[in-house]
Formats: sequence, C-alpha cells, structure tokens
Amino acid sequence: MSTLTGVGVSPGIGFGTGYVFAREIPVPPPGSRHGGDAAAERERAGRALEQVAQDLERRGTLAGGESQKVLEAQALMARDPGLAAEVAGLVEAGTSASRAVYEGFGRYREALAEAGGYLGARVVDLDDVRDRAIAVLEGLPALDVPSRAAEPYVLVARDLAPADTALLSPDAVAAFVTEEGGPTSHTAIIARAMGVPAVVACRGATAVAAGTPMLVDGASGLVRLTPSAREVEAAREAAAARRSALAAVGGPGATADGHPVTLQANIGGPRDVPDALKYGAQGVGLYRTEFLFLGRRKAPSPQEQEAAYLEVLKAFPGERVVVRTLDAGADKPLPFLASSDGEPNPALGMRGTRLFQVHPEVLADQLAALARAASQASARVGVMAPMVATAEEAVRFAAACREAGLPSAGVMIEVPSAALRTADLAAGADFFSIGTNDLAQYAFAADRQVGALTALQDPWQPALLDLVALAVAGAAVRDRPCGVCGEAAGDPVLACVLVGLGVTSLSMAAASLPAVRAALALHTREECVRAAQAARAAESAESARAAARSHLPGLGGLGL
Repeated sequence: MSTLTGVGVSPGIGFGTGYVFAREIPVPPPGSRHGGDAAAERERAGRALEQVAQDLERRGTLAGGESQKVLEAQALMARDPGLAAEVAGLVEAGTSASRAVYEGFGRYREALAEAGGYLGARVVDLDDVRDRAIAVLEGLPALDVPSRAAEPYVLVARDLAPADTALLSPDAVAAFVTEEGGPTSHTAIIARAMGVPAVVACRGATAVAAGTPMLVDGASGLVRLTPSAREVEAAREAAAARRSALAAVGGPGATADGHPVTLQANIGGPRDVPDALKYGAQGVGLYRTEFLFLGRRKAPSPQEQEAAYLEVLKAFPGERVVVRTLDAGADKPLPFLASSDGEPNPALGMRGTRLFQVHPEVLADQLAALARAASQASARVGVMAPMVATAEEAVRFAAACREAGLPSAGVMIEVPSAALRTADLAAGADFFSIGTNDLAQYAFAADRQVGALTALQDPWQPALLDLVALAVAGAAVRDRPCGVCGEAAGDPVLACVLVGLGVTSLSMAAASLPAVRAALALHTREECVRAAQAARAAESAESARAAARSHLPGLGGLGL
C-alpha cells in the first residue's frame, strides 16, 4: 500500500522517515508472586510510582504551558491514595509489585473507560503512568520518543500520551500520525499548538516498517509511503509558497472587502501568551481557567488566581480578553468539588455552570479575583460561563458577574437548547461564544473522545452548521456578538463559512491564526455567505466542505 488515509487535524506538509513508537512493556504474568517480604515489596512499588510522578513533574516544568498542567495531573494519578491502597492490598495478598500495579491500574482503567467523555479520554494517560511504573519495577528502558534527531522524523503511534509529546519540538518532529484519536484528541491539540502537521484515525499506520519515508498532509489526511523525490519536492515547494502567502497577510482580521472579523487566541494560562502575540492575536477569545485548578487537591487561592489573570490581561492592553469560568464537574472531577456520586453519564451530569449552584463560593472567589485583576489592566474583560442550557442560568450568571464588578457577562453555546433559544439567553448574556466540539457531541450523541465516532464529530456536518446559524441569528435579534471558540475556528476553509453564517469573531490555537487570516483576506463577505449557504445545503460533511470550497477560489493559492 503506497498511501494511508486518516483524518487531517493539523494542516501542513511534513516529510521524514517514520519512527514507530510502540509501547512494548510486557504484561506481568497473572499469578506473579513476590518472595514473601510484603513490606519490602510495598515499598518497592511505592518508590516506582513516586519516581514516575517526579519524572512527569520534571517534564511538565520543562514543557510549561498547557502540557505542564496535564502532566501534573498525570503525576497525581501516580500518587493517588486509593491506588496506593489497592496496590498495597494486592501485595499483602502475595502479588508481586509489578502485577499489583498492573491490576490496581486495571480496576481504575475500567471505571474511566465506562465513564466515557473527559474521563474516558484519560485512559491513555492512566496506561502511560502504569507502563512507566512497571518499566521502573522491571528495570526496563524508559518509554520515550526521541526529542532530538539528525533530521525531523514522522512520529507514528497507536496513540500518544501527554508525556510522549511534552518535550518535542517542530525541529525534531516533521509530523504526527496515529491510528486512534479524533479532532479533539491530545495528539490533535498538541500538533496544532506546535504547528506540526498531524493525521489521526489512520488505520494501518503502526504496521509501516520503521525508517519508511513518509509524506504527511495534515489537511487532507493523506499519508504517502516512500514518495518519489519529485513528490517530495513538489510538496515542499507548495509548503514554501503557502508560508510566503501567509506571511504576506498581517493586521486585524478582515475579509477582502473590509468586513472585520476579530481573530483571537485560545490559551490555558500566561505561558501561552508569547505564541498568541507572535501570531498576531487580537486578544483572547477563550482563556481556559481550569488549568489553574487541575492537578490540585484544593482550589488555588484568590491571590494566585488574580496573579495569573493579571499577567494575561497586561499582555493585551486595550484588547478583548474573554475568560471562561472553571469548567469542571462530574466528568472533570476535582477533589475540592464534591458532586453527586455514581452519575451514569458524567457528560450529562453536574458540570460547568451547574456545579456553581452546589459550590457558589468557587465562582465567587474566581469572579472576585478576575475583577481585581481587571481593575489593574486596560484589557477589555469578558467573562463567560460553560454549559449554559437555559435563560435562567444565563441571567443568574450575569447577575453574579455584575455583583462582582464585571459588567460584561457571556455564555458558551455548547448545548443544543442554548443554540435553539439564543435570543432568550440574550436577555441575560452580553455576548456568546460557540464551542463546536461540545455542541457536536451533544447534537449527535457522539462522545468527542471516541475515535470510532470521528465522522459525527466533524464540524462540517450540515446539522452542526445549522445550529451555528440558529445561534448567530438568535444573538443578532438582541444585537449581541456571537463568536466561535472551538477548534473549528482554526480551519481556514470553515472559518470563511463561519463568517458567512454571521459569526463576529474566531478564536483558535495561536498557530492557526496566520492561515485563517490569509483565507479571509482573499475572499469577500459575499463569497463567504455563498460558501456557507452551499455547505448547509449539502447532505454530508464531505460534500459540505467540497461545496464551500467551490465558492472560495482563493484557497488554492494558500495550498489549502
């Protein structure tokens, strides 16, 4: 087979020899027993888990940004008291340390896999901690991918855990190709943040022989094996032309006929600010504050929150910075946020703004810290709530914001009910931001972390575009701005369609900004409107994208 096909999740062309990363930690045999000294074996298991936790923290410190928070959360998995008790109990019964770790993690793994949603996506993280601990106990080499190489290589894997990619750079990796994952998987998010081409859900990728030359197209999802020199040269020329075309477009976002479209960055904290500035972000459209809270056993103090918010606000004087309040709950459990146990479907449970009804003090502290930070900077601060479903919730959140001294309160459109009745929500909300990932998940009843359901998570699904159009129209009735802050905003073709639907701002991973800016600058608003109409009239995601492209003639010059 000369070509593999997957889902392109980070545009660009990457070429290099394939490095197949396989986790080959052998499963400790069932019935494995230790020599009789249970205390020594317990201590050995504890030391291995602590060594893994410290290594994950070290990697996080070196990586910084969003990766640091994710790796710190992984380190907490290794130090989980419940897991330690589980392992200790198995060792007391005579099980060897390696097998006890394997079985202990296995029980947690089953619970996470059954939960689905955010928790289900953490299975690969849990497996990574388990395998690293077993490798320590068995004296095996560490599970690592090369962080340096003579030439950039294509990293191929079944899936990738946060620790696998934390210390990688575009200088070492030409592209990512994984057999599993979807548009919102860890691999996709990291690839877009790094500006590295990536293809996921690519069946047969790990069967490719190590060292095989691979040409990866992160837009189309095509992976060519052993391409000819002519193919590689043509791809490189196209990539160079694309970079030149993107670099030639600067300034605020706008269509070819001058219709303004605010282009902003999604960030997880102060460490993400340099890239946002580098790529010309017009402020921040989504500040994910949960990265301040994840991996901790108690909430960050109001003073710590204030400092983190202020650092970001000062980086964007006079610009709009939209801060999302803590998005946590049953599917993103935090030790200090107790919610109802045993929810059969955490994705439909106590999460987002619903949780603040149970823990109003957490919201109050966060809003107060934001208000203090806002008073010390010139950035125009907007605060929005996640998972709002009703007008009552929007009014209640807006009242809390104004009581704290924050006059601009908005809500995220992630639930179909909110998209259908946006005009009603506008009675309380000053602005809206559409989260396409969750909106697709709930509209299609398709878990966003399940690779087999990738097709239903495609933001080009006409039904999803219909919901976006409804939300934008509802916001317009009350003269409210409505943006998109899902990863769909970073697709240059879809960005044009979203503008054609009436979206007023687009927020994305910083590295995606140049391509979106250039795509808009090459097309008039009327062309975007026609592209949007054609996409909505289609019957499938694939035909919607093709129909939209037929009305956007400037895309060819950008290699999109």
